[in-house]
Amino acid sequence: MTIPAIGHYPAAHWKITKSGKAQCLLCPFNCILAEGRSGVCKGKTNLGGELIAVNYGQTTSLSMDPMEKKPLYHFLPGTSILSVGPNGCNLACDFCQNYHVSQGRAPTEYISPEDLADIALAQGAAGVAYTYSEPLIWFEYVMDAAKAVRARGLANVLVSNGYINQKPFAELLPWIDALNLDIKSMDPLFYKKVCKSTLPPVLETAEAAAERIHLEITNLIIPGLNDREADIEELTDFVTGLGDMIPLHFSRYFPTYKRTTPPTPPETLEKAANIASRRLKHVFVGNLDLGRWKDTLCPGCRKAIINRSGYHVARVELNGDRCRSCGSPTGVVTELKRAP
Repeated sequence: MTIPAIGHYPAAHWKITKSGKAQCLLCPFNCILAEGRSGVCKGKTNLGGELIAVNYGQTTSLSMDPMEKKPLYHFLPGTSILSVGPNGCNLACDFCQNYHVSQGRAPTEYISPEDLADIALAQGAAGVAYTYSEPLIWFEYVMDAAKAVRARGLANVLVSNGYINQKPFAELLPWIDALNLDIKSMDPLFYKKVCKSTLPPVLETAEAAAERIHLEITNLIIPGLNDREADIEELTDFVTGLGDMIPLHFSRYFPTYKRTTPPTPPETLEKAANIASRRLKHVFVGNLDLGRWKDTLCPGCRKAIINRSGYHVARVELNGDRCRSCGSPTGVVTELKRAP
């Protein structure tokens, strides 16, 4: 494939409106753009009547991370993954932990899909994680890179807000092996007021992913916004409906960007984890060591099958994806298995 000049890669999902403007069809905003204007995500621009992915290959960060840092606790545990991401995001959360790239514009370096895959292979990575900001606004690049990474026998991981239209997501999904999806709240008003977006597309993404790939879900608990018992119970109900073996990670909020609310109290996270664990087999707490919520327990005998210290795996008691003690299935992906 011939790559057009950097900054002039054609967008994959768009159309010309009756008024002659370019309409992006990648995410639910469906931005309609006049000549020279960019969309909400800042990654798509109308140039000469064509929608261009101006963010193609423009990389803000490149580093090796533990898989557990994504966080993915049940996907190739104990391995390292090459993490990469762009500028921009299609949400506007006032508590964003990576606002310098999601809402700002950090310096970038162009890395071709083939080079990215080669770097991952050379560094002994299990694969590539598209992360940091919102990778789905990088759709064209992620698609090309994912194919190059797959060709080298490595894994593709998304860490995403899930705010995408389902047609493009269905195109990308066959090239993705695992997704950590950030469900910020089950309250539509939360998404409207705090994130300037909508909830239903995120839930649709979760449902589509749960049917095809390994899925883990993260919920950042923010005091006074999404920390009520009812909030946790509603999220637990939704995740259970997708599958009670899906890992649910509760993360501790810290004040950043525009939000100055004090950090989430440890007791709030403990309570949330207790509520969720009544129905879900695998519940974890991140950003805070609360002891029992960092290790994976067998769904059958409840013995520890993966012990963790921070982001590092200390011990694994598995035979394939089954508990070494009782033989119960655990939902842990220990090796890539793909159809030829």
